Amino acid sequence: MSERVHPAADVGDETPTPLEALEAARERLEQANRRIEDHGSDAVAEAAEAYRNADELLTEYVDRATGTGRENFQAYVELEGQFSTLVESLPDDLKARAAFDDALDAIDKRRLSESDFERAHDALEPAAQYADLLDEREAAREALDDARTVAAKRRRELDDEIGERERLVELGTADLDAPVERLRDPIERYNEAVREAFSAYLHETSARDVFTLLERSQWYPFVEFRQPPADLREYVEESADGEDTIPELLKFADYSRSKLEHYVESADVLKRRVATQQTYLDGIDAEPLTVEWPPGPAGALRRRVREYRPFVARVADEETVDRLRAVRECTFEDEYDRLQTAAQAVVRLTPDEREQLASGALDAELEALREEQAALEAALEVDDPV
Repeated sequence: MSERVHPAADVGDETPTPLEALEAARERLEQANRRIEDHGSDAVAEAAEAYRNADELLTEYVDRATGTGRENFQAYVELEGQFSTLVESLPDDLKARAAFDDALDAIDKRRLSESDFERAHDALEPAAQYADLLDEREAAREALDDARTVAAKRRRELDDEIGERERLVELGTADLDAPVERLRDPIERYNEAVREAFSAYLHETSARDVFTLLERSQWYPFVEFRQPPADLREYVEESADGEDTIPELLKFADYSRSKLEHYVESADVLKRRVATQQTYLDGIDAEPLTVEWPPGPAGALRRRVREYRPFVARVADEETVDRLRAVRECTFEDEYDRLQTAAQAVVRLTPDEREQLASGALDAELEALREEQAALEAALEVDDPV
């Protein structure tokens, strides 16, 4: 063996794909294993251990055993004794056995300099290569673990990318002249009604009761009200000021402390709890109870309406509840899927995406992503070398 083994380096400027990196890392580990097996794994491990022990001794004593002082001489005696014992204990058939004798010869003198240690290290080079073989195998294992992680992450990303392209292809088949107003009109009528009703609810209902409604929403995934901050919730629950409406509390927050004393239980507490949370309180509105446009698939919209209903019934009149019911009834129409897909297409497809669909470029891109996914899945199922 004439050259030391070093970890593999990337060649070229192009960054490898996750699949290429995984295959290269697997090949690197296989090569590292083959090099070790060519010399015998037990023999390589034995030579590497002997080298590391010798190198550790030289490194430990290089500063202490050089010089002319008494302590330096004592350190030299310790080094020579330990190094000699190490060399004498090595089996005759050890790989690069002569390198250890040569290293011992390099430090076998009454006074040592740093150059003597350098010669000893140089003498150990034939044995160092066996330690390099083990280091390269360990580095190759770590590189393979990293490559597997990156490949698995890319596989998950491909699931999302393929799903997105499939949805775009589906939208490309939409009838852009479909009468989407049959969906849009009932949704807009409901949204307008619930916004007006919720605004009136905030002006008529105590902050304490509003917070109770908001806290109830945490058990309904489709009703996405932000929960009140803990200190504000505590204040509204425990203070008499919680009987005031949220618009009133916001108005009070702008008053001076002297003026506040005539309206609230404690001006200082209101300033601390309400004035610092004005952004949150201003943000409480009906949006978590509105239906987005374009709407989602029929099943999802039905679940959304079902979760909205008890909240809408609490804040609005029966007419608004009827409008919400009308939105739900749309999902049972035979044409719902066609109209919903058309609405999605009108909103989501950009001119560039429409051009890609028309040219077939998006279909080709989808096929390439599926091929990449299949190749990654196959590569990840392969058992790695140990």
